[in-house]
Amino acid sequence: MGLLAGRTLPFRKIQKEGYCSMYGLCGKRSDGKLLNCPLAVPSVKPDELLSSKIQSLCPEITGNICCTADQFDTLRTQVQQAIPFLVGCPACLRNFLNLFCELSCSPNQSLFINVTSVVKVNNTSAVDAIDFYISPAFSKELYDSCKDVKFGTMNTRAMEFIGGGAESYKEWLAFIGRQADLGEPGSPYAINFPSTVPDSSTIKPMDVPVYSCGNSLLGCSCGDCPSSPMCSDQTPPTPHHKRKCSIKFGSLKINCLDFSLAILYAALAFAFLGWGFSLRKRERAVTSPRSKPLLTDKSPDEVHSADEKEYSSGPMRYGTWVARNPTVVLCSSLAIPLLLCLGLIRFRVETRPEKLWVGPGSKAAMEKEYFDSHLAPFYRIEQLILTTIPKSEHSKQPGIVTEENIQLLFKIQKKVDGLRANYSGSTVSLTDICLKPLGEECATQSVLQYFKMDPENYDDYGGVEHAEYCFQHFSSAATCLSAFQAPIDPSTALGGFSGNNYSEATAFVITYPVNNVLDQTGQENGKAVAWEKAFIDLVKEEIMPMVKSQNLSLSFSSESSIQEELKRESTADVLTIMISYLVMFAYISVALGGIPRPSSFFISSKVLLSLSGVLVVIVSVLGSVGFYSAIGIKSTLIIMEVIPFLVLAVGVDNMCILVHAVKRQPLDLSLEGRISNALVEVGPSITLASLAEVLAFAVGSFIPMPACRVFSMFAALAVLLDFLLQITAFVSLIIFDCLRAEDSRIDCFPCIKVPTSDGDHNKDRGVRDLGLLGRYMKEIHAPILGFLGVKIAVVAVFIGFAFASIALSTRIQPGLEQQIALPRDSYLQDYFNDLAKYLRVGPPLYFVVKDYNYSLESNHTNLLCSISQCDSGSLLNEISQASLAPESSYIAKPAASWLDDFLVWLSPEAFGCCRKFTNGSYCPPDDQPPCCSPDEGSCDIGGVCKDCTTCFLHSDLQKSRPSTVQFREKLPWFLNALPSADCAKGGHGAYTTSVDLNGYETGIIQASAFRTYHTPLNKQVDYVDSMRAALDFSSKVSNSLKIEIFPYSVFYIYFEQYLDIWKTALIDISVGLGAVFIACWVITCSLWNSAIILIVLAMIVIDIMGVMAILNIQLNAVSIVNLVMSIGIAVEFCVHIAHAFSISRGNRGQRAKEALSTMGASVFSGITLTKLVGVIVLCFSRSEIFVVYYFQMYLALVLIGFLHGLVFLPVLLSICGPPSRYVLVESSPSSEEPETSTELN
Repeated sequence: MGLLAGRTLPFRKIQKEGYCSMYGLCGKRSDGKLLNCPLAVPSVKPDELLSSKIQSLCPEITGNICCTADQFDTLRTQVQQAIPFLVGCPACLRNFLNLFCELSCSPNQSLFINVTSVVKVNNTSAVDAIDFYISPAFSKELYDSCKDVKFGTMNTRAMEFIGGGAESYKEWLAFIGRQADLGEPGSPYAINFPSTVPDSSTIKPMDVPVYSCGNSLLGCSCGDCPSSPMCSDQTPPTPHHKRKCSIKFGSLKINCLDFSLAILYAALAFAFLGWGFSLRKRERAVTSPRSKPLLTDKSPDEVHSADEKEYSSGPMRYGTWVARNPTVVLCSSLAIPLLLCLGLIRFRVETRPEKLWVGPGSKAAMEKEYFDSHLAPFYRIEQLILTTIPKSEHSKQPGIVTEENIQLLFKIQKKVDGLRANYSGSTVSLTDICLKPLGEECATQSVLQYFKMDPENYDDYGGVEHAEYCFQHFSSAATCLSAFQAPIDPSTALGGFSGNNYSEATAFVITYPVNNVLDQTGQENGKAVAWEKAFIDLVKEEIMPMVKSQNLSLSFSSESSIQEELKRESTADVLTIMISYLVMFAYISVALGGIPRPSSFFISSKVLLSLSGVLVVIVSVLGSVGFYSAIGIKSTLIIMEVIPFLVLAVGVDNMCILVHAVKRQPLDLSLEGRISNALVEVGPSITLASLAEVLAFAVGSFIPMPACRVFSMFAALAVLLDFLLQITAFVSLIIFDCLRAEDSRIDCFPCIKVPTSDGDHNKDRGVRDLGLLGRYMKEIHAPILGFLGVKIAVVAVFIGFAFASIALSTRIQPGLEQQIALPRDSYLQDYFNDLAKYLRVGPPLYFVVKDYNYSLESNHTNLLCSISQCDSGSLLNEISQASLAPESSYIAKPAASWLDDFLVWLSPEAFGCCRKFTNGSYCPPDDQPPCCSPDEGSCDIGGVCKDCTTCFLHSDLQKSRPSTVQFREKLPWFLNALPSADCAKGGHGAYTTSVDLNGYETGIIQASAFRTYHTPLNKQVDYVDSMRAALDFSSKVSNSLKIEIFPYSVFYIYFEQYLDIWKTALIDISVGLGAVFIACWVITCSLWNSAIILIVLAMIVIDIMGVMAILNIQLNAVSIVNLVMSIGIAVEFCVHIAHAFSISRGNRGQRAKEALSTMGASVFSGITLTKLVGVIVLCFSRSEIFVVYYFQMYLALVLIGFLHGLVFLPVLLSICGPPSRYVLVESSPSSEEPETSTELN
């Protein structure tokens, strides 16, 4: 039939009670939509069958009507599409149906409907436009009753679909009344809703009863009607946030902790100044500066105390034995580590992120395994982000939604579709691996879906204007549906916009979801990984130049990108690390040899000894790796890169200290005497430092993160082996080197002997010169620290910085930025930056319910659902409430509920959904033909099903809930039902993986998930806080409902460690400090000395944490290992000075000067500079993690350790150090003779 549009024809109007304005059907549009006749006739009495039909849909209409049976069928068909969206809220549904029932069939239609325009259809007039007068009260209450009703499948409001996202009743009525274009859903004629009635008119606005969504009989759930009186007392369940204490001074706001530390520091400073002034007074009052000798019960001729003799006898005997048997010691000591190296045959490297960063006892890991095994693994993500580039630094970024850019997307998509990867001899394309929820089309998230992914549709649909139209009507316009027949939310396909201003977007986000398959073969995703590698190559080689040619930027990622980039990182810094080793080796050679005289350079140099020391370190590292490989523990890339450097840094210190100690001995002593004296002098402090480092790393092995735990285990054993080799093999090598030098043999070529004159040989007899650094320590550094004013300033500054660091450390954020863990030149750096900058959706969040009892006797259904008659405190209502406070709950939307949609799908009101044939089998909606073969009796013309009835009548259900048997029978129907216009609640695709049907016949569903989304998460702290909020929320709801519920998101497994990261850090640091304290106490037998070392070590760790806060270094397993490791390394800066102080003579000030003179140069050159030269090279690393966590933190450790060891500790010892192990006595003249070789210089 033809339609003469645009012509207004004359027609008769009667506005009188009992009269119609439209009656009967007078034709159809070219798209098949039926048009009413503009007939002003009296209302008619329907037959009994039609009357019963009308009563079932329109109970408010009784008696005469203004519609024919065909008109009523048209009405029923039109509202059928909207009913599934609203049936969960009975009040909204009833108001909505009343609106259209009154429009189509009211017996008093002429009083509020005025036909304003008609068109000619095959010589018959048909309605083209009407005015529909509605009372403002009905309009407002209609909108209010429906505005918050959810459409769970899409995690959004039903108003997005049935009202175009209307924000007021006027906008909704305008949407309803818009005359639909050809082929579009909606009204075939225009419906205007005038807000006022002409004064001279007899029009009476429609004002039938309207129901509030909080109505006691037709009330909706709190999720659909938060304004209901029964819901008004509910507040969103927000996570508990500790209030930060602060103090105000006018406009200045100070943290309570900061204020308390400032007050405490001021009090200590005043007390210390008072002590300083009183001490100064006493010093001036003393006439004789001579100190009274310490009392002793030993004989006057005795120089050492008894305990000192016992203390030094062990190292002395051991040194003598090694000096006599260097070959035996060297060979036997190397045997064990070389034997351990055999374990390298089983050497394996772990590169899987989940095995590196997630502990085996992780709750999040167990929940992920439960989710994957009972529901489905989260899909793999391949993603492209195209962004515009500002014309200048300060100009606004231009929008990306242009014709040229959309055409570029089509070209990119063509290349991606044509990509073929090779896997085991077969080709793999995107269609082979992509996620296909509703048929054979991939669920690609892209703006191109508004054109059905077909470039030929671009012009036909209207180009850019169509895309912008779909941004606002993506859920309601049929032409905006994707190729896989689901709406595409523009917030998932666009980025860089504010609010709902999608047209201002500055980024296209193209996401390719790929199936994630899990099994026990280890190659379950082989095809996907092969395609992903080819995809990355395609983007780099072909797509990137295309994008740059249009002055756009591109970032990209695949699911396997992080793992591949971490593998690449293992080789990224090989050159940097090797240079670091070489620099340290060169420095060792110089440091061990000292400043050579030209005449004896080739003899006094220590290159061969340095090389031997480095080999000792390598053997210890290989022995550690070999041992753990032998027992089946896989290595990590960080172990291979960091531990050799770490052990070399630690080992070099001890090597320098040992060599310097030997060189300090008088050359007129025998070699045995020099070795014995050196071991007595530095052996205890080396043992203590090494034991402290081993204990510190051993504590790190209790960290739950596998990568850091394994690192600590490998490092602890490597340091232990290195220490054992140093006091055995390296001491033997020192002996061989001394013998070489005494025999005037050339370094590196000991077979060559150089003749030397006796004069040159005798120059070095006696005590060696202190050297430039030693003289500085003795003549400048130590005396300056001896001044009282300097002591007060040093103590004030160091304690002040410690207090400031305590305040700063509370500002350290947990986390490990993904960009830091990757190479600096990784393409993922740009991707993660763009992800944080442009993405406007957060990660999916699932609330998983375990053991849901769906039997009618159980109340679980009402404790979970959120439609009518569900408990106000149900899980889904609580989620909906939490989404109203996203800033604290981090829940962006109400949850998509398979349970709500299933109950609606079953409802008799949703008569287009759950239907059955007369034989009891499933009957699909009418808009999904053919439902059967044409030769079958249940098929009508065109394949439309006939003889289909709703699954249930109201009488079949108990309080609108199915029985246990009904639930069990119909749930598989629902999960297999395709969604369509006639029934949008079909569960196939949206909920296919939301319910575990294994064993559900027993009345228990083992696992089911309700999906929502987190708010956009841009920083690591956002991820941590969102996980904590979700855990707090689910715990509260689980306890309230007595149902086991847990939250799951794909990133939880990696961020669980940060929930208690501070607790872990404080425990590990405390245990590390405690272990070092006990080791000091046991070895030194001095509680006083051990306490001072403990205080200094604690200050070093606190200061490093303060530096972390200043440099924005986050708290994570890597930084915790570094903090624990810093305890062990910091011991070296302290223990040698403390030990030298304890065995020196004189008062505290004199002993502090002697300790600095004796050990200061060794600590500075052998410990500080050694580490410094190796650490500085790391700043050139290509890996950000090396720069941040190894260069910056190690540099801070070296500088802070050096300042505490050579500045603060000597001052502290001079003020409150422990008594000397020596006893000061008055010596008789007869005893004034040269000291024996047991006395230390």
